[in-house]
Amino acid sequence: MRITPGSTIGILGGGQLGRMIAMTAAQLGYRCHIYAPEAESVAAEVSAQFTRAAWDDQAAMGAFAASCDVVTYEFENVPVAALQPIPSEKLAPGARALEVAQDRLNEKNFVVELGGTPAPFAPVDTDEDLAAAIAAIGAPGILKTRRDGYDGKGQWRIASADDAATLSVPPVGLIYEGLVRFGAEFSVILVRGRDGEVRFWDSTQNVHEHGILALSFLPAAPIVREQVEAARALARRVADALDYVGVLTLEFFATEDGPVFNEMAPRVHNSGHWTTEGAVIGQFENHVRAICGMPLGETRSVSANVVMRNLVGESGLNAAEILSDPANHLHLYGKAEAREGRKMGHVTRIGE
Repeated sequence: MRITPGSTIGILGGGQLGRMIAMTAAQLGYRCHIYAPEAESVAAEVSAQFTRAAWDDQAAMGAFAASCDVVTYEFENVPVAALQPIPSEKLAPGARALEVAQDRLNEKNFVVELGGTPAPFAPVDTDEDLAAAIAAIGAPGILKTRRDGYDGKGQWRIASADDAATLSVPPVGLIYEGLVRFGAEFSVILVRGRDGEVRFWDSTQNVHEHGILALSFLPAAPIVREQVEAARALARRVADALDYVGVLTLEFFATEDGPVFNEMAPRVHNSGHWTTEGAVIGQFENHVRAICGMPLGETRSVSANVVMRNLVGESGLNAAEILSDPANHLHLYGKAEAREGRKMGHVTRIGE
């Protein structure tokens, strides 16, 4: 299945990842059609068409799908039931990737079945479940919502069993994870074509602040470089098991005992933004190539030294200051309001 330039790529979700996919797709000669429930869409601003409709509007979704030659998504919380009007052969990655990634418990069980090692975990649906999980796994740990959490949202750190005794477990489905002692955090980002070909980008070391990615950089620490091969092997098994098409991201902790799986994202990823300037072909272009059945591009880094810094909140308002350094590659996402914790853009530097 090959979708040639001039065709229309549908993108579910209207945020900055959709924006960057659409900008890259336009460079390759494709049109993009955004589907999102929000009135404001930074992706729609750079796309040929925009459908604003609820996820459960089956008529709108069906009309959207009919207008597109292939459909992808820019975030993993698109309700799976909403995808029913989209023919399975048009959707890339497929719905199975969403089903796995949307539920942290399903995700961890899936990875365990493939031989991966996540942090110790247990499902929590009641106060009694939480007490039992802490007794079995220990504390400190992190209590997380099974669905919809990202950038540190929907997470509570529990220092002791006494902390847990003060909580009342909400009826939303949670998971308790033991705290992992790690030397560094890193991502494995791959692209898999429709023919099963897989290519990897170099793995950056990642630094988070308040649950939000702050920096990704190369070269990563030695502990990361030593564990990338094992982490890649798991990522490949995940991609093959899902019959995945497109860019896939797995995040890991580098520990004394080897790589510990944290979570997966069936999409282009913040920790891969550096690849636009830092690799021969970046994640956005290779995602478009993959979902359209085109040949994949070279993922080799163009420099051993790369830094990507997120611009969060008001730090995204200092464009002139950032551009005063001629080595900075600035990417702003077109968001009008710089709220605390909101990703406004990123800056990449190559060769330093």
